[in-house]
Amino acid sequence: MKCCCDKMDFFVNQKCNMHNNIYECPDIIILYEDRYDEYGIIIHDSGESHIKIKFCPWCGKKLPKSKRELWFQELENQGYENPFEEDIPVEFNSSKWWENKNKVL
Repeated sequence: MKCCCDKMDFFVNQKCNMHNNIYECPDIIILYEDRYDEYGIIIHDSGESHIKIKFCPWCGKKLPKSKRELWFQELENQGYENPFEEDIPVEFNSSKWWENKNKVL
């Protein structure tokens, strides 16, 4: 994945050898959710939440518009009412669904 600047690239691609869950690692501060094409700052409060961001904290560049709503809409159009509780097509667990959609457009 191509990031807007070296700092963002570093923090998005940072790995932790001590924690299996990125929300448990205090060193990982930026989340990139590829299925939504969405960036966020991780809230380290013993939970699994983040604050969605629209601009890079380092270079100020506008980040891609989140595809979260489109993700739900696409699945609803295919007949899925509760995508987190149903077996959805595997491509919807990554960026493949929107990358393939962009190729068609």
